[in-house]
Amino acid sequence: MIQVTPQMRVLVAVEAVDFRRGIDGLARVVREQLSADPFSGCVFVFRNRAATAVKLLVYDGQGYWLAHKRLSADRFRYWPSRADGERSRGLLAHELSVLLRAGDFEKVRGPPDWRTLRAWQLFSSAASKRSAVTSASSLPSRRGCCTTGWRKARNRRA
Repeated sequence: MIQVTPQMRVLVAVEAVDFRRGIDGLARVVREQLSADPFSGCVFVFRNRAATAVKLLVYDGQGYWLAHKRLSADRFRYWPSRADGERSRGLLAHELSVLLRAGDFEKVRGPPDWRTLRAWQLFSSAASKRSAVTSASSLPSRRGCCTTGWRKARNRRA
């Protein structure tokens, strides 16, 4: 399952894309037209010419995810427009969820980010927590710790 978190970068292709393309074709579009790295972990969003379907392309470290959504009765009326010759536009995670529901993402306002997170900050904090856990677990276990005491008390009651 793909979960779009607030820390993920979302890039929306402004122009329509040929939907006969699969993962490799869309990765080529990301490289050549959007000038981005398809292995970066960003969520890349594309739409078809009729504006009735979208595709999401994400690389998660092991492989690509390709999600396809087609609307039954309506169109994606609110799509980012081209500004100053840009071929892509960045969105926030909550704006993407509104866009995927065929809503107007520009009218949705969330509270401003108090402090922006970057991927390297997340990985460095996770690595420091892991090293703290491994150093604590490498300590010799003591008799009479809280879990052992709890087990003894439970066994006495039984």
